[in-house]
Amino acid sequence: MGLFDYFKKKPEEVVPPAPAEKPAPEQPQSFFGKLRSALKKTNDILNTDIRDLFKREGRLVDDEFLGELFAALIKTDMGVAAANKLRDRVKVDFRGRVVHMNDILTAVKQELRGLLDQPGQAQEINFAASGPTIILVVGVNGSGKTTTIAKLCQRFKDQGKKVVLGAGDTFRAAAVEQLTIWADRLGAEIVKGDPGADPASVAHRAVAKAVELNADICIVDTAGRLQTQTNLMQQLEKIHRVMSKQIPESPHEVLLVLDGTAGQNAISQAQGFSTAAKCTGIMLTKLDGTAKGGVVVAIREKFAIPVKFIGLGEKSADLAEFKAPEFVEALFEDLA
Repeated sequence: MGLFDYFKKKPEEVVPPAPAEKPAPEQPQSFFGKLRSALKKTNDILNTDIRDLFKREGRLVDDEFLGELFAALIKTDMGVAAANKLRDRVKVDFRGRVVHMNDILTAVKQELRGLLDQPGQAQEINFAASGPTIILVVGVNGSGKTTTIAKLCQRFKDQGKKVVLGAGDTFRAAAVEQLTIWADRLGAEIVKGDPGADPASVAHRAVAKAVELNADICIVDTAGRLQTQTNLMQQLEKIHRVMSKQIPESPHEVLLVLDGTAGQNAISQAQGFSTAAKCTGIMLTKLDGTAKGGVVVAIREKFAIPVKFIGLGEKSADLAEFKAPEFVEALFEDLA
């Protein structure tokens, strides 16, 4: 039909073009989906190296095989001690036998779940029996501490809780400004101090404000200088004292933020802060940006501190409760 014939048609014969179909709304990604995406780089390492161990159908478990398995596990940054335990489990179960990949995977995953298990330790926050729950957050500069506090605040706000933030990293103006922006976005009360002010005084006023407002949660940021600096450790101890004078059981949680991309350096950070700050839990950030997701294993193997949350992305909802079984499955997905 030509253009002229088209316009000669009666109005009722003119069929308007069908409206374009609207794209289906994007479904929120499940926890396991986010975890799988975050650990993809680590998973790719294991996929490649462990499959290489089984280029032929069956493989004799001998010293050469055990050495290659150890090397593959070390690449994930899980540390020598943890990799040794996994290798030794395979050695005890299969040495001198011809095995298939699923045999090895079953043993390794079972041992790994045991290493990551946190018996008797609550995954979630240890909430106060009454009054505000006081959470002190520590970690080195650049670990993602301020952003993680915002994510934690969002998590509590989504649960219907009233939150007060304390901008205790007074040595870094940018940290106070960033936390203030987040507080405005999330509708949370914030207590600040002048640049260079005593962080303990900010912590004191933040706890007082939480009590005054009958808030459910008070999250206090702290300075993030390197863990080797004695004055920082002394400052953390002082903050503990001023908090406990107002609420004897506080802080109820001391959460250490570790950068997942820091690899084994995260272990030294945990060592320094865990002693001075009396850490009760770890929040591991930036797992989506590293091929070294095995650092979670190294942390759990070395410390009796539970990994409570892991950061799986940049969005405020991308802070997830750590679950060992799902973590292990995501590490070895597509290998079974």
